This record gives sequence, structure tokens and C-alpha cells, in this order.
Amino acid sequence: MKVISKGIIYILVATLSFAIMNAMAKDLSGMHPLQVVFLRAFGSFVFIFPYMLYRRIDIVGNNPKLLLARSVVGVISLATFFMGLQRIPLGSAVSIRYLGPIFGAVLAWLYLKEKVSLWQWISFVIAFSGVIVIKGFDLRIDYLSLGLVLTSAFFLGMVFVLIRYLSDKEHFLTIINYFMVVCMLVGLCFVSYWRYPLPDEWNSVIGIGIFGLFGQAFMTKAFQHAETSVLAPFKYMELVYALIMGYLFFGEGYALLPMLGILLIIAGMVMNIYGKEKKTTP
Repeated sequence: MKVISKGIIYILVATLSFAIMNAMAKDLSGMHPLQVVFLRAFGSFVFIFPYMLYRRIDIVGNNPKLLLARSVVGVISLATFFMGLQRIPLGSAVSIRYLGPIFGAVLAWLYLKEKVSLWQWISFVIAFSGVIVIKGFDLRIDYLSLGLVLTSAFFLGMVFVLIRYLSDKEHFLTIINYFMVVCMLVGLCFVSYWRYPLPDEWNSVIGIGIFGLFGQAFMTKAFQHAETSVLAPFKYMELVYALIMGYLFFGEGYALLPMLGILLIIAGMVMNIYGKEKKTTP
């Protein structure tokens, strides 16, 4: 019980860190999205890379092409998410991006031949119905913004599949470092669109990468201390944090039906988790 409790504490800290990172990304909505991507990556890279050198962790890796592919799809996912985040409420963007595991499960079914149970297919329908409800009843979400966040979720699903393949072949810091480097390189390609931060943006400029790193570190620690089935429901605390921060810092409220859509997405994702656990239990 002690080990599980520690894992739950770690994942709660991780989800809070990711929620703060997303709120900081939204706070930087006046910047070009690829500048925000660069800041997110650079704030983590300056800590990860020296540590890897100190611990002599392999920087190049054993599968550079796949590591590069994971990084490219990760950059697309992050960039489109930040683009959508600048246009729609924080809670809506985070909830729609939670469809990433669904796209990941379908891609794994198609390319890795992993089985998907009937229970999981039902959960997918429920989650997507939540997106339809959100789009239909929240006038703040236009089709372009919805398309951007759904694109982010799709490429996030690709990230999950590639990480699943690479996880037993590469050190997790090697995977993260590749991602950070590619994020920075892509961000630098748009440097002509960058601007100098305003005085009230510096906290977010400095903090976005740090809290992103905290989230990754504590999420990794959480899954080292407890099983996925125990931790998965707590992952959705990130959305609770996002709704609270959206209300407190950006004045974002929700009517009943859009909130129902968010709850449908959460319900579908939790059903997917337990459907997968049920499928793998003998």
C-alpha cells in the first residue's frame, strides 16, 4: 500500500506540473506557437543534456531513425496543440487532446497487431461523442481550432506507439533529449516570427520548460512505483487542474452541455483503460 500511495503522489504532482505548463503556454498566446515550442524544449534541455553527459547516458541511441521519427511526430503534436490552445479554452484543448491514447490504440491495432476489445471500441465511441458535444455546444471552438487539437491528438497517438516500441531499446532520457533537440531546431526555423517577451510573460517563459520537465520526471517515477491500472484514473486530474486554472487565470467558464462533453471524453478514456486491463487479464 505504501508503494501505491507514493506512485499516486508522484502522478498527482506530474499532472499538476503539466497543467501549469499548459497554462503557461496559453499565457504566451501572443507569441508564435513555434517560439513557445522552443521555450518549452529549451527549459528542459538545459537540465537533461548536462545530466546525460554526467551519467554517460547514450545521446545518439541505438535507433536514431526511429528516435528522430518519434521526435518529429512529437513536435507536430506539440505545435498543433499550442496553436489550438491559443484559440480555445484551456480545459477544452486539454480534454480533446486526451483522445491521443485512442488514436494510439487504433494505430497499434493497425501496425503492431495489438488486440482491441469490444469494450475499448465502445469507449472510443463515447469519447468521440464527447468531442462532438463540446464542438456542438461551445461556440468558442471553431472548426480550425478543433482540427488543430485533433491533429495534435492523432500525432500524440503516434508518439505513444513509437515510445512503446522504443521503451525497451533506449534509455528514456535519450528519447526525451531527441525530442527536445528537434523541438528547438524546428522552433529556430521560425525565429523571424519571434518577439521579445513582455514583462508579465517572463514567469511563463522561464517556467514552461521547467514544469514540463517536472511533469515528465514525476510521471516516470509514478509508473516505477505503481501499476498503470492504479495510476491511470489520476492522470485525468490534469484536466481538473486545467479547468480550475482556466477559470481562475483566463476567466473561462463552461455551460452544462460542453461540460457534459468533457465528462464523456473522461468516461470514454477511463473505460478504455479498464477495457485494456480486462483484455490482458487471464
